[in-house]
Amino acid sequence: MDHLVDKELAGQSHSKSCGQQLKWRPVTSRIPQGLVLGLALFNIFVRSMDSGIKCTLSKFANDTKLCGVVDMLEGRDAIQRDLDLRLERWARANHMKFCKAKCKVLHVGRRNPKHNYRLSREWIESSPEEKV
Repeated sequence: MDHLVDKELAGQSHSKSCGQQLKWRPVTSRIPQGLVLGLALFNIFVRSMDSGIKCTLSKFANDTKLCGVVDMLEGRDAIQRDLDLRLERWARANHMKFCKAKCKVLHVGRRNPKHNYRLSREWIESSPEEKV
């Protein structure tokens, strides 16, 4: 697949808006940001991410959300298992890394026990609201 993309983009240029001015630049990386082909290829690539996930996994562009009901310890364990055994393994197998600094836990509900979760060996920070 990389060979086909490299061949197709060789010698191409793309424009990027910098304020009011459009600047044309040669394509130096595989797929320029903002190119429709990039989003399509990314969606094909992440399609297998939810294989084996027990909780709800939502994907939009390059954002991924793992959701689950945590009214008992089993719910907490299911989320942590999906983080450890499914998402982290998928990332390693596909030579990708999650940006752990951007990962957040959003606790919803009045009686939410507000458990802590890890991605790899790092604790995920809690957030008081969902970033839009």
